[in-house]
Amino acid sequence: VRVHSPTQGVVGVKIDHFSHVEPFPNIPLFPDAKPIPDVSIERDDSKLSLSTGGLKAEITEKPYTITFKSPKRILTFAGEKHQALFDVPLKWTLGAASNTSCLTNDSASNPNPAPLPPVVRYINSELNMSPGELIYGFGEQFTALIKNGQAVKVWNQDGGTSSDQAYKCVPFYITNRNYGVFINHPGEVEVEVGSEKVSRVGVSVAGSSLEYFIIYGETPLEILEKYTRMTGRPALLPSWTYGLWLSTSFLTSYSSDTVSGFLQGMKERKSPVRVFHLDCFWMKQYEWCSFTFDPDNFPDPKKYLAEIKEKYGVKICAWINPYISQLSPIFKEGVEGGFFIKRTDGTPWQWDLWQPGLAIVDVTNPTARKWYTDKLSVLLDLGIDAFKTDFGERIPHASVVFHDGSNPMRMHNTYSVIYNEMVFDLLRKRFGEGEAVLFARASATGGQRFPVHWGGDCESTWEAMAEALRGAISLTLSGFGYASHDIGGFEGHPPPEIYQRWVAFGLFSSHSRLHGSSSYRVPWNYGEDAAKSMSKFVEAKHRLMPYLYDLSITANAKGHPLQRAMFLEFLNDRTTHYLDRQYMLGPSLLVAPVLVSQEEEVEYYIPAGRWTSFFHPERMVQGPVWVKEIVPLDEIPVWVRPETILCLGPQGKGRPDYDYSQGLEVQLFEPVEGKSYEANVPRGKGAELVGVIRAERTSREIKVTVSGEQTEITTISVFDKDITATGVIGGALRTGASVRVEVEKGTREVVILLG
Repeated sequence: VRVHSPTQGVVGVKIDHFSHVEPFPNIPLFPDAKPIPDVSIERDDSKLSLSTGGLKAEITEKPYTITFKSPKRILTFAGEKHQALFDVPLKWTLGAASNTSCLTNDSASNPNPAPLPPVVRYINSELNMSPGELIYGFGEQFTALIKNGQAVKVWNQDGGTSSDQAYKCVPFYITNRNYGVFINHPGEVEVEVGSEKVSRVGVSVAGSSLEYFIIYGETPLEILEKYTRMTGRPALLPSWTYGLWLSTSFLTSYSSDTVSGFLQGMKERKSPVRVFHLDCFWMKQYEWCSFTFDPDNFPDPKKYLAEIKEKYGVKICAWINPYISQLSPIFKEGVEGGFFIKRTDGTPWQWDLWQPGLAIVDVTNPTARKWYTDKLSVLLDLGIDAFKTDFGERIPHASVVFHDGSNPMRMHNTYSVIYNEMVFDLLRKRFGEGEAVLFARASATGGQRFPVHWGGDCESTWEAMAEALRGAISLTLSGFGYASHDIGGFEGHPPPEIYQRWVAFGLFSSHSRLHGSSSYRVPWNYGEDAAKSMSKFVEAKHRLMPYLYDLSITANAKGHPLQRAMFLEFLNDRTTHYLDRQYMLGPSLLVAPVLVSQEEEVEYYIPAGRWTSFFHPERMVQGPVWVKEIVPLDEIPVWVRPETILCLGPQGKGRPDYDYSQGLEVQLFEPVEGKSYEANVPRGKGAELVGVIRAERTSREIKVTVSGEQTEITTISVFDKDITATGVIGGALRTGASVRVEVEKGTREVVILLG
């Protein structure tokens, strides 16, 4: 057993049985940020202590134990007999996710199964769970947000959103007790979260080695900051990606008339589309992927794409995946070039699930990667701006060989990360840093570096909407900065009520895409009232872009997600630890999607303080309190946290990408005497900030200052029913429900005099 510290505030425990050549692939550590060395070691008669950044590991030898402490308390411990080497009879391992997979048991996938060993050796290690301790994370999990009592399978599967199968499995969990645990293993990891021994989290991997890291933080966001330092942070995304995405849907018409009609209809209804997505049938049926436009629908794709981009101001996203149909015109190239994953007899691995005789590109082969990305480069030349990198979960692990000798069990999850990185890097090289984006379904540890990720194939029901919400905040508790989902659900045709509720939820997510399977998601299909409410929410998101883009800069710099489980912001409020039907969008906005029918009251929780309704600022609620109310169909509860300074862009921009430094409305909520507040003003391209808005309240005045020559504010609004303004220096005071000041152009300081 080796105990070490790779970076400040993190202690690693490496357990080896038989040491030999390290298998690969491994999870890349510190791919973006450098480690921070900070470790000291002490020994006394009874124990050895290793300390780093407020975290201490105390090791005793007789008996062998490791106790992890913060400056205030014991966080967790591996006590006597908390780790073991197990030789498990084969019959008791057949329930593992890898063994129950169709990739193992389907005769087309695995026609000549290799003999299985009579005994499988596992390394197991357990950590204590204290009374009241709650466990979250493990990637995008659709089961209950709190994982206590669950057996979690860290093994990517293509299983929708209504089971314990998941597209993005991550061997990391975070607790409400000031620490997280990262299991440094890229393959199958089995975790019993109090499901076997009720006061322990047990981790098992097949093999001779297991390593885990205890990550300490005074706050949950600090834990995520350290975890993403180790595994990578989300890339900065172009500002246009935050706008509305509209898809052709899947099993629908892709004709140019249909596409143009949709874009024109959205424009007329003041819900402008910023990204138009072409799903599978932009290629000929049964040829996926050929990377060639179907000439029946797109006789001149370059001309057509240029026309709709010019007329409607959209970017174009195209659906792809790493599977190549036997009927694809490029299949023979792949076989002759040796570009596909192979069976042990040297022939390409193939099966018929999804496409006839499909093979899978071997992303460990540099020549295959170039072949694949060269095909995509041709599409970029035609006018494609982004790719939806679908699939990547059903990667064979039984009786296959990878080009570079990678262990197939370790490649199963890792494949998705390499695949997305390959495509993301192509876009980054073509368009520049901060200009690449994917819409990806599968991922694993480190995949957060190549955003965006969406929640996969959900149904069009209230339950599926809740699944999408749980999956999103579970994912962002696992190091991912962004999360999206199919607005309205993928499978089925949503009733108008569910569609409208999902639109509101979707437009208060980091990324917002209208997409379905066999029916369209344009709002007028659900009534013109749906189109009106969508327009309102699209406008709200556009105006919030100075705030949202600043959050994306923080996600890139620190690993803090945009959508946040409530306890990330309110760790000291125990009620928030159990909430899975609401979330914070950044530190300042509380969002409570409506998941019930219109006749039913929705219930959500407001933490301490006086909160202000974002859409109806004349309404304020004093927390902590549970709110029960009937919410109109064109509304969503969004509340602004007290002591917030919020910068909104101008009305009517019609797009998410604009100059965030001009025409700003500064909103100040419940400022406290003796305190000051700051809001960054991003440029909207890269990580550059062009200004800072600062507000300071004293007993007699509120002073608002603007730094940065490029930054111009037009209005200041103060929402606090206890404040009365008697005058203003640097603007004109307007009466109303709140204190409102119209600011003179070029003014760098405004002083609001208080009564």
